[in-house]
Amino acid sequence: MSARSNSRRTTKSTRGQTTVDPILDAGADPLRNPALYLNRELSQLDFNFRVLAQAQDESVPLLERLKYLCISCTNLDEFFEIRAATMHHAQDFGVPLPPDGLTPATVLKRIHERTAQLVEAQYSCWNRVIRPAMSEAGVRVLGRDQWTSRQTRWLRAYFRDEVMPVLSPLGLDPAHPFPKILNKSLNIVVVLKGKDAFGRVGHLAIVRAPRSLPRIIQLPERISGGEYDFVFLSSVLSEFVHELFPGMDVKGAYQFRVTRNSELIVDEEEVENLALALRDELAGRGYLRAMRLEISAKCPKPIVRTLLQNFDLPENAVYPIDGPVNLNRISQIFDLVQRPDLKFPTFQQRMLQGTDAIFDLIAHGDVLLHHPFDSFAPVLELIKQAAEDPNVLAIKQTLYRTGKDSAFVEHLIQAARNGKDVTVVVELRARFDEEANLGLADRLQEAGVQVVYGVVGYKTHAKMLLVVRREGRKLRRYVHLGTGNYHAGTARVYTDFGLLTADPDISNDVHLLFQQMSGLAPAIALKRLLQSPFTLHAGVIARIEREMVHAAAGRPARIIAKMNALNEPQVMRTLYRASQAGVEIDLIVRGACALRPGVPGVSDNIRVRSIVGRFLEHHRVYWFGNDGAPDLFCASADWLERNLLRRVETGFPILDPDLAQRVRIEALDNYLADNVNAWELREDGTYVKLAPKGDEPPHSAQGWLLAHLCG
Repeated sequence: MSARSNSRRTTKSTRGQTTVDPILDAGADPLRNPALYLNRELSQLDFNFRVLAQAQDESVPLLERLKYLCISCTNLDEFFEIRAATMHHAQDFGVPLPPDGLTPATVLKRIHERTAQLVEAQYSCWNRVIRPAMSEAGVRVLGRDQWTSRQTRWLRAYFRDEVMPVLSPLGLDPAHPFPKILNKSLNIVVVLKGKDAFGRVGHLAIVRAPRSLPRIIQLPERISGGEYDFVFLSSVLSEFVHELFPGMDVKGAYQFRVTRNSELIVDEEEVENLALALRDELAGRGYLRAMRLEISAKCPKPIVRTLLQNFDLPENAVYPIDGPVNLNRISQIFDLVQRPDLKFPTFQQRMLQGTDAIFDLIAHGDVLLHHPFDSFAPVLELIKQAAEDPNVLAIKQTLYRTGKDSAFVEHLIQAARNGKDVTVVVELRARFDEEANLGLADRLQEAGVQVVYGVVGYKTHAKMLLVVRREGRKLRRYVHLGTGNYHAGTARVYTDFGLLTADPDISNDVHLLFQQMSGLAPAIALKRLLQSPFTLHAGVIARIEREMVHAAAGRPARIIAKMNALNEPQVMRTLYRASQAGVEIDLIVRGACALRPGVPGVSDNIRVRSIVGRFLEHHRVYWFGNDGAPDLFCASADWLERNLLRRVETGFPILDPDLAQRVRIEALDNYLADNVNAWELREDGTYVKLAPKGDEPPHSAQGWLLAHLCG
């Protein structure tokens, strides 16, 4: 620690956050100073600005830019459903303050301030950049003021034939109080004047758009003259809503949308059947506490106040919208428009040879898969051949997210029907996949699969597949371990590593983990794997401290780690101590990072960068130099408090030196060289986009992988 003055100086960052000099008064623990830490929620929120920057990047194909815009909106929805909701819960019930020391009330205030900036930037991007560029390219999203008379006639007929029959407008009066509004649903508040057939005086009505209605309507080319002309359902509703109120005068119609808390809370210690308890909670998820209100910017303030009152929201929770209240619905256009020139070029995934005899292939040596550049097919082939192979006795697998109509599930069911002993650990509490996983569990159980719902109080986030096969007089275990889910869809768009191995030590560790999860086994000693919540956290800390020992002895000391998020307090403090000891540390953190790099005397030797590109960065890799005998782990866990201490996770070593070198080059060195899609985290918590310097050639990590692995 630097021996600078113990006085505290306060500065203002570009985001309006107060930061304090990290030197505390004498006697205090300097590394617990809140000024050394960034707020996780605010850091996660800021990630969406980096996503939005992709939508503003003219070097990105136009429809891909549209997708980035929509992703930033979808991310913001989930942020309010989960992170903001968690802050409200903390404010109501009280929880220990995070390392940054910000109270929930302060965080919520800053969330609303920062979100207002993000929403303004999103709609500015849509109205001033993306929409005009799409129109110029022949993909038009037509506003009401752009409709021709012919288009208007067609849309009126569409409204009467397709929309009006499924609408149930509700006039507000003493007999019809304000209705329950479903989370993220499209609604129109209608201002009325006059009397209806019963003599009731009209004032306000609510029109709810059923989710069965498409939010984007493609106009027929014969009507519009353009192949790709679209209209928002919200525009159609607003234009023709008067037909729902004959005899009354419609003074205004304004779209709105409310986002609600979607975090399910089930006290597992108090329920006898977790599946039944979750089903009960899911029934009411869409109507939990309101978090924010999006509404047309043209809506009169008295009506906005009425809505806020009904949703029990403060004034800073309303976001005036200059456009559709659900921008992410525009993503449908990406699939509807068949214009390869407006999208990323397609690429051919690398196919692994020899998968027709997958067990022989794995027995010959470990296999490393780097998705999406390598096909996910070998993993599917392993489970498929295991289901049919008469020598396979048992299959065990964890399932967190699988996607709709998963081939994994079909193979597991077939394996059970073929007489294999099949055990599946299904994590029912995988956020937003709870309902799908309940149905999945039911299907598996009906087929005779033994389904385990994980461990009480700990989400099972580990990605493991184990096949037990008889080979001669011995049993041999084959294993797949991954950093990502068993989801063929995300394996095409997320960067992840998968390891196929028959290594006796690793496969025995996986066997013991499945025994522990399905039974009531005590803590177990694993030979190769690190496991949350028992050894992964301690293992990471120990390896950071080992680098400190090397640095103190004058030996090279280096740590490189890649993950999605970082906030675990002890890990961050240990990294600070390592930096002070002279360890060089590079962190590649896609999203939220609560560690503050570059603080003089504390984190001078720590650098943090975020990569946002074509694929979602998802693999977790930890590399510790260890004086020339490096440890390299791939893992299912980020360095988050929940992953290291409150989940079942795995960190698995890459033992083959050649494969370990591949991981080092492809996922670490390659990403540290990126000067195209990289953002550097500064001491004040802001991110700066990097660019080639001088004669330095541009280097995109993902582009390099496409060229070298798929070229």
